[in-house]
This record gives sequence, C-alpha cells and structure tokens, in this order.
Amino acid sequence: MTDVRVLKTALGRYAGTARLLDGEIPSSRLRLDVEKVAPISKAFAPMVRSGKFEVSEMAIATFLMARAYDKPLVLLPVVLVERAQEAAMLCRRDGPIQGPADLAGAHIAVRAYSQTTGMWLRGSLAESFGVKADQQRWTTFEGAHVAEFSDPPFVTRAPADGPDLLAMLRSGAADAAIFGNDMPDAPDLRPVFADAQAAGAAFKAKHGFLPLNHLVVMRRDVVEGDPSLVPELLRMLKESGAAVRSRAELRPALALAIDYCFEQGLLPHRFTPEEAWAGLPAEVA
Repeated sequence: MTDVRVLKTALGRYAGTARLLDGEIPSSRLRLDVEKVAPISKAFAPMVRSGKFEVSEMAIATFLMARAYDKPLVLLPVVLVERAQEAAMLCRRDGPIQGPADLAGAHIAVRAYSQTTGMWLRGSLAESFGVKADQQRWTTFEGAHVAEFSDPPFVTRAPADGPDLLAMLRSGAADAAIFGNDMPDAPDLRPVFADAQAAGAAFKAKHGFLPLNHLVVMRRDVVEGDPSLVPELLRMLKESGAAVRSRAELRPALALAIDYCFEQGLLPHRFTPEEAWAGLPAEVA
C-alpha cells in the first residue's frame, strides 16, 4: 500500500481552492497540511528564502524574480488569481493627475516595487502611454520577497515612522498610489484610468489574457523526490475548481510578464517562458 505523502502548504481561500482546503477532495497519495497565512502574500518571502512550505501560492513577479536567482522552486500551471489591474491605481479626485499620460515624472507610492500589480501597471503604462518606470519617482514601504533584489535608484524607501500609503496620497506627497487587494473605500480618491473597466478590457483585447497575479509553486526537492505528486496535486486542484491550465495557454502571459519584469529592472537577466517551467515533469503539458 502506498504511503500518503503530507505536504506543508500555504494557499489562500478562493472559490477554486475552498473544497481542497476543506478536505473535500480525496486522495490515496497526498494530503495537504495547510498553514493559515493571512494575507497570503506573507507566505511568499519564507517560501522563496527558506523553502518553508512544500506547496505554496506565489505572485507571478515574485516567482519570476526567484527563478532568475535560481531559487529551488517549480512553477505549476495553476492560476489562483488573475484580474485587470487598472482599478488599483488611484489618485486624488481634486489632484493634478487627469489620466495615465499625466504620470510622466509623477511621484507614485506602492507597497513594494516588486509588487505584481505594480509590475503589470508599469508595463502597461510604458507600452500604451510611453510612461516608463525610470521616468517616475517611486516610494515603497517594504522590500522584495527575493532577498537578493535591491530597488532601482529611482525608488526610495519611506521612513518607518512616516505616513502610510493612503496618507501619502491624500496629503499630496504622492501623485498616485498603487493598491492591491486592500482597496480603500475613499470618495476623495478615484482611479487614474477614468474608466478602469474599459482599460482592463482593452488590455485583454490587445494581449488575449487577463494579467496573472497568483500561481502555485512546489519546492524542487519535493518534485524531484517524487514527480508523481505533481499530477496528483493538479488533479486535486482541478477537482476543487482551480484554473489548471497548460503551459501553452500560459505562455503569452508568462512571456509578457518576463518582458515587463526585465524592462523594469526586476530581473538580472531575461529568460524564456520555457525556462520558467524548469523542473516541471514532462508529462504535465
């Protein structure tokens, strides 16, 4: 009889993971020992830096940076979060920013320069409006999950005892700010993109996909020790309702994310989408 493998896991609760997290997806091979991490982004640095988990949710920008620095992680073709990003960039309703083109030379605050939402927005601004990251002034509040990365010279760290992201924006110290899941309920603020929904739809129409936010990774030693765990985990995630896709389906999004990350100074070197799948068993299409 095959022993059941228990994997220490960090996954957020979504419609596509709830049944898995609640133990409703049976397996004779695999059991997930899920550690509650809230917000789930707090699992990313421990996973990258010390391999704290054997299976973990991970932001795409964090993974690509980790891959560039040869961290022992294996990307799985599972999308947990994908969304249009435009609504996450806010400015003051009575401020000087009237639209994306006004952001050239602007001062922008964001939790971390490596934040995935910021990565997608900076890439889109450069591509569609000619507004490049190094033409702006950035203030951040924390570093990257990948310890080897240092912010570019046009990025400044906010003092620990200073105003937070929202306060900087409201005071006028920042012209715009990028938020994530923690969008403020603030009638004095508005999206930089006047019609954020239309802007998100335009991105999807142009590129053929919504920006990827969070995927799933496994520790390389776990995959190498028993590659058959990967298809079993994918089966469980799929039965739970998670978006399990193919390498081919995810290639366009990976390719653009790699380009954006490299252009913004998040990667020390460029690599191909195929190289992003290093370590994934060949039978996983």
